[in-house]
Amino acid sequence: MARRSNIQPQLQLTRTVRFVILVFPLLAFMAMPWLGHTTSLQEITEILSHPEQYDRQDVIVTGEVTNIQLATNREGQPAYGFLLKSHAGTLKVISLGQVEVREGDQVIVEGVFSHHRQSGRTIIYNEIKALSIKPMNRLNPDLVG
Repeated sequence: MARRSNIQPQLQLTRTVRFVILVFPLLAFMAMPWLGHTTSLQEITEILSHPEQYDRQDVIVTGEVTNIQLATNREGQPAYGFLLKSHAGTLKVISLGQVEVREGDQVIVEGVFSHHRQSGRTIIYNEIKALSIKPMNRLNPDLVG
């Protein structure tokens, strides 16, 4: 009987160790978004004041859509661009796909900021390649503070 009681705690310890070994990586993976760099809302004026600091960085900005222009990229896919205006500055926004905003819409743009890039002979300054454009008037009211 003494052997049996020694074996049960060892089995229980082994199960606990296996559980920890299996669950710990899962918990670490789930915590990664909170441990990594998080992007918060930036002011257009802050980006324009320090464009080198934001170059090739993820940004989130808000503003009014103006001057929408339709285009196609080199692969023939639909694309569009517009100016994003706030009370203190303007940035150019480009995106692939069909236009989902209208002139005058207030939007939240998430994307990658470029201080300058060259397209042929043209140099384009202060542009966001949008990953997401969300019109504020179409957001779920339960999610808006």
